[in-house]
Amino acid sequence: MAYVVQAGRDWNPGTDAFLISLRGDDVDTIRKLWSALSDGAEVLQALAASQWAPLYGMLRDRFGATWVVDVVASNL
Repeated sequence: MAYVVQAGRDWNPGTDAFLISLRGDDVDTIRKLWSALSDGAEVLQALAASQWAPLYGMLRDRFGATWVVDVVASNL
């Protein structure tokens, strides 16, 4: 899923034009995908438990795309 930058974040067409969301229901799979995506990326929010998800993280990959990665909350 892709979506525009959230309210409260500055919109910058060269940096944060949109976000890509990667969501899954398996913690191990999300960790593996995060590991691959984070190779050469700038981690904006480390992948960790959050108040709304078992795992949540954000990074800007080596191509400049910003990813939001999380595990669905129903698995809390």
